[in-house]
Amino acid sequence: MDKVIKPKTARGKRKLLQREPKVIEGPKNCVFLRSSTINQFTTDVMKDICTLKKPFTVFRNKHGNKLILPFEDVSPVEFLCKKYECPLFVVGSHSKKRANNIVMGRTFDNQVLDMFELGIENYKPMAEFKIPKIAIGSKPLLIFGGEQFDEQEEFKRFRNFLIDFFVGCKLDGLRLSGVEHVIQVVAHESKILFRCYKVRLSPTGTKYSKLELEEMGPRIDFSLRRSKLASDDLLKKSLKKPAEVRIKKVKNIKKSKLGTTFGRIHMTRQDYSGLQTRKMKGLKKTAATS
Repeated sequence: MDKVIKPKTARGKRKLLQREPKVIEGPKNCVFLRSSTINQFTTDVMKDICTLKKPFTVFRNKHGNKLILPFEDVSPVEFLCKKYECPLFVVGSHSKKRANNIVMGRTFDNQVLDMFELGIENYKPMAEFKIPKIAIGSKPLLIFGGEQFDEQEEFKRFRNFLIDFFVGCKLDGLRLSGVEHVIQVVAHESKILFRCYKVRLSPTGTKYSKLELEEMGPRIDFSLRRSKLASDDLLKKSLKKPAEVRIKKVKNIKKSKLGTTFGRIHMTRQDYSGLQTRKMKGLKKTAATS
C-alpha cells in the first residue's frame, strides 16, 4: 500500500492539494523521455513534437544509462509520469530491430492506459521550413482523414489519444483570427501521415478573408508497429465525469449536434364539440338530426 504523506509545511500542503484530483482539470502535461539507445534522428523528432505541445511539456535530456522500453517494462514510465505530474508521455529509442522508434501514451490513476509504438519512416524537421512559426501555446485545429480512423478500433483509439494530446486549454469562444495552426493526420494503408500547417488570412476587399494553408513542419510519416489498449471498462472509468459537472437532463428537451434546442409539449385532448365552424344553412341542425 502507498504510504500516506502528511505535509509538514504550508508549502507542502499546497503542493499536495495541487496533486489531488480536481473537478475541472487543466491542460495535460507531457514528459518526453530519452532511452539510453536513442539516436539523434529520433531526438530531433521528439523535439519538434515537444515544440507543438509547449508549454505543457517536460523534456528530460538525460536519465543516466536507463533503458526505457515501455512494452517490456512499464514501471519506469509510470514512476516518471508520477514524479513529473504528467499524464502523457513520449519515449524515444533506437535499435536494430526497431529503428527510429517512439512510444506515445497516456496514464490514468498513475497507471498506463493506452500506448502506441510508432516507427519513423520519413521526416522533414520544422527548421527546414523557412516560414514564421506559431506562438507557443497556440491551440491547433485537428483534421483526420482515412477510413481506418472510422473502422479499426486501434486507429479510433489513436485518434482519441491525439485529441487528448493536443487539446490544450479549454476555451469559452473562438474567433477566426485566433486559428493559427492546423494539424492534419491521414491514415493511408499502414502509414500515418502527420502534417502541420500555418493559417494565413489575406484581405479580399470584402468582409470575408481569404484563408491559406502554408506547411510549417514537421512532416512525419509514421508506421503503427504495436499498441496496448485499455479495456472498455477501464476506459469508461477514466472518462467518468464527477457529479458536479454533469449536465442535468431536462425532460422533453433535446439538442442537435449544432446546438439547436428542440422541445416537446404535451397537451390534453381538445374538445371539438364546442368548436365554432363556418355557418351555412346546409349544416344547420334540424329536429330530425338533433
